Amino acid sequence: MVQNEPPTTWHERALQVLRELGWSRAELARQSGISRESIYKYLAGSIHKPRGDNLRAISQALGVSEVWLTFGTGEKQVHQAAAPTREDISPRDAAGQSVLLSVEEMYRADALATEAGIAGLELMEAAGAAIAREITQRWRKMPVLILCGPGNNGGDGFVAARLLEAEGWPVRLVLLGDKEKLKGDAATNAGRWEGVVGGLNEGLFKNAPQGGELVVDALFGAGLTRPLEGAAAWVVEELERRGLPVVAVDVPSGIDGDTGHVLGGDDRGVAVRAQLTVTFFRRKPGHLLLPGRSLCGEVVVADIGTPVAVLDEIAPQQYENGPALWREMYPVPTAEDHKYSRGHAVVMGGAEMTGAARLAARAALRAGAGLVSIACPAEVWPVYAATTPGVLAVPLAGLDSLSALLADERKNLYLLGPGNGISGETRARVLAVLGEGRACVLDADALSVFAESPEVLFDSIRSPCVLTPHEGEFQRLFGHMEGEEGKLARVRAAARRSGATVLLKGADTVIADPQGNAVINGNAPATLATAGSGDVLAGFIAGLMAQGMPPFAAACAGAWIHGAAGASFGPGLIAEDLPDLLPAVLRELFAQVAI
Repeated sequence: MVQNEPPTTWHERALQVLRELGWSRAELARQSGISRESIYKYLAGSIHKPRGDNLRAISQALGVSEVWLTFGTGEKQVHQAAAPTREDISPRDAAGQSVLLSVEEMYRADALATEAGIAGLELMEAAGAAIAREITQRWRKMPVLILCGPGNNGGDGFVAARLLEAEGWPVRLVLLGDKEKLKGDAATNAGRWEGVVGGLNEGLFKNAPQGGELVVDALFGAGLTRPLEGAAAWVVEELERRGLPVVAVDVPSGIDGDTGHVLGGDDRGVAVRAQLTVTFFRRKPGHLLLPGRSLCGEVVVADIGTPVAVLDEIAPQQYENGPALWREMYPVPTAEDHKYSRGHAVVMGGAEMTGAARLAARAALRAGAGLVSIACPAEVWPVYAATTPGVLAVPLAGLDSLSALLADERKNLYLLGPGNGISGETRARVLAVLGEGRACVLDADALSVFAESPEVLFDSIRSPCVLTPHEGEFQRLFGHMEGEEGKLARVRAAARRSGATVLLKGADTVIADPQGNAVINGNAPATLATAGSGDVLAGFIAGLMAQGMPPFAAACAGAWIHGAAGASFGPGLIAEDLPDLLPAVLRELFAQVAI
């Protein structure tokens, strides 16, 4: 195919424009008003061409001339295509269960609930009742020590104390500060507590029950901004030393609700280690980001009556990863599909670390790409050709060979980096792919080669692109981000700066797009910390993007299925296992929801 010559059939031309826009087939269905089933049939080429009204709706949605779409002649673009709908950039389930609220957004949710006529006392009573309920469901009746702070968290603790005592639980309650200084709803609920209010001091455990106590940490919530100190720091350290079971209210005291960091850091910070954390309405990022996630234990989200409608007013942009976010866009094969309609991914292979590209290529196939090629140095072509059945091995003899590949528009996704080597050749190949406006996934060496000139990379990104660095590669590209606190903020800033979707790998992987949408992935097991695991992840994402899945959704889905595959295996996992674990994960996923 001659470069810049339009594809020969109308549906190939439509698929070309979809790739240029970064749209999925589901997005075209939404924009055109045509059923998804019909769109899938049209783009699979099983129907010669749509009837007039549908062809006109498709061309208008894509912003191209109906004549060009039908015959491949004349002016191509006639107007700017509409911006993708919300589902393609910040998908969420209808009830907003995947939503994560920042501390500020949670304050806003409480205020909106009050404006809607729900009294603060009602919310606090419901919160305290949820704490008491979760305790009675998990522990036998035993002595309880409730640590109350000077704010609304302490008010929740007073409610829980009253309700537990009413059910016959032995309750001790201590307050950090003076009862007379409490304000608002917290003061009201302190007045409703008829028991003794002790002081938080070093005599706290002198007369403790012999068998120990269950401790409720209602000292400070997610909004705490300073390190724990004085009596609060002392009691947290004492709880750790004694190994007492702890139920935390909102978040464990000492944890930043937005970042998951221990306030004060490793040098002077302390935080409660809880077995159970009861939070309200929606989780916060700090419940999923490390080390907060490890210190929260089990997290229960209690419904305290806050209307779900407040989410429309708040318009949050961060989510916990899961199928509810991206299942509508997941590329599910139809009876009319064939290998060419399911995309052709090209993986760049290196001359020495050949296993990395082979892992990525197999992963892309398992993720559903119709065709996968490995483009590799000619001298190692036999290695790839002999060891990767099902994958096309293409020898490269310099940039001219790559140009020939790029001239074929059917090869619609490029994955560069795994095992490519840190060299001028790798850098040149990345810039060549980006220069042709091709969708791509950049990993490993394809990122590190721009450590000295990251802006050259960022300025070249104009097409759908996902960057998948680990922490070291992220630091090389983006350096120290002044004023950006926490992993979530750093990845968001990186996506804005680069113009790409950025996936920062780790046990608490964070994914963000340039529009500010962000997802935290929490299903990755520790066993994924093995050589080659990241190559498989890049391959999963590449396989999904080759099928037309938008980059942010593909990165989210790729991270989740990668974690689910790893979790399904257990101890002894190696990277080679992961692609072949995917079919079972997808069978279960498809069985749960008709995607």
